[in-house]
Amino acid sequence: MTTPTVAAPRTRRPRTPDLLAGLAGLAAGAVTVGVGALVAIVTGPSTDPLVAVGAAFVDATPGWLKDAAVAAFGTADKLVLGVGEALVLAALAAVAGVAARRRWSVGAVLVVLLGGVAAFAASLRPDTGALAPAPAVVGTVAGLWTLRELLRRLPPAAPPTAAAPGPVADGPAPPGRRTFLRLTALAAAVGVVGAVVGRVAATGARGAQAARAALRLPSPARPAPSPPSGVQVAGVGPWATPPADFYRIDTALVVPQVDPATWRLRVHGLVEREVELTWDELLASDLVEAWVTLACVSNPVGGGLVGNQRWLGLPVRDVLARAVPTADADMVLSRSADGFTASTPLEALTDDRDALLAVGMDGAPLPPEHGFPVRMVVPGLYGYVSATKWVTELEVTRFDRVSAYWTQRGWSERGPVKTQSRIEVPRTGATVAAGDVVVAGTAWAQHRGVERVQVRVDDGAWQDADLAADGGVDSWRQWRWTWPDAAPGDHVLAVRAWDPDGPQTGVPADVVPDGAAGYDTLDVTVT
Repeated sequence: MTTPTVAAPRTRRPRTPDLLAGLAGLAAGAVTVGVGALVAIVTGPSTDPLVAVGAAFVDATPGWLKDAAVAAFGTADKLVLGVGEALVLAALAAVAGVAARRRWSVGAVLVVLLGGVAAFAASLRPDTGALAPAPAVVGTVAGLWTLRELLRRLPPAAPPTAAAPGPVADGPAPPGRRTFLRLTALAAAVGVVGAVVGRVAATGARGAQAARAALRLPSPARPAPSPPSGVQVAGVGPWATPPADFYRIDTALVVPQVDPATWRLRVHGLVEREVELTWDELLASDLVEAWVTLACVSNPVGGGLVGNQRWLGLPVRDVLARAVPTADADMVLSRSADGFTASTPLEALTDDRDALLAVGMDGAPLPPEHGFPVRMVVPGLYGYVSATKWVTELEVTRFDRVSAYWTQRGWSERGPVKTQSRIEVPRTGATVAAGDVVVAGTAWAQHRGVERVQVRVDDGAWQDADLAADGGVDSWRQWRWTWPDAAPGDHVLAVRAWDPDGPQTGVPADVVPDGAAGYDTLDVTVT
């Protein structure tokens, strides 16, 4: 007789507290960030641990990665970076919580290392002082204390129990579990509130915001001419880009808040005399207005990182004339309040173009994200070598002595804007009815001027488009062409612009190292 084999009773796996420890780590991480952001209200927005680490990442970003981020996310690149940074921090905080439950010293060392990285990153920022590491240090201490207190209240794991026949229902929560979760949620909420309050305070500095709200710009000594009638083509984007829609590409994760009352512009280097310009002196100068189209070097062929506006400011050549650059100088290195630098050819700041220390945009003070109180605007050059926002310093020097922020990362020293054009009507992938089809768009060749625009259908001959009225040599120009008797089928449209030197190149080029090139093309279906 065979003795039946009795199966061992199934057991429930022990309830592990690792998940709860991970939640404790997340809450402690939130407290670390929140307390750090609150301390940064005193020490400056650039010392906020998240901002400092994010800025360090941006500074270490190679040109190809920066280009890929802008191409993929456009002006939302900073938001994507912030979300990615928060997710990484959350994962590391959860790992620290689990590690600390098993061995406190291991988890604590991980937390301290993360805090040390943030403190070191803050100390490297050019716009911070001796207290730069304080937010990270204080935040780390608060996070460690929070993690320790939460882990002390961690409910024990339930012991293994034999499984009863049939469905197993969850029993009541282990003693203390609900209390633990409430404390964890409270700690996380405190951290989130602290982070929000700190960030709001950083972006709403009272001095800068109040000064901008009260500012009334002086009348220009030389107003910009009114745009002639006919600069706008129906269906094409606004000839004058609304400030709210004007592209923003820069390295500032938090918009610098510069109080005009304390703003100074220092001009030094290879000059006969140093010059310091105050805000009141700048506004009392003979300011001029000019229509200028700005373009980002990261703008792909046919892209939208370009805009046209009316700027008010003091010609840079007037300030440089007071300083008197020496004969061997060939470059001006501009610096912003947050440490960004740009290398601008000296001749572009001293010739007859309207290179400005701009204080106004579209008849109003500069928006904070576009450089309030003062930024540079230089026609004909990409922004990375000219359009320094929140500018505080001009160092007259030489290209062979000093290199700027993006030059150090593989971009060219000089960045003249390439002649470009784009199709805006119809939209790519559109289906249009056979017959006459309107094709329209915009072209730009700043400080040279657009003299001609041509459109090509498939591999046919280039056809001249009608140019809209000319708003100035430093502004873009819209165009329109009627495609006669468009035949049914799939077609490819291409556009090219001409400046005084001839047509733009059709040879494709990447944005790195000195701007994209090639023809903008459009796939369209005619039915």
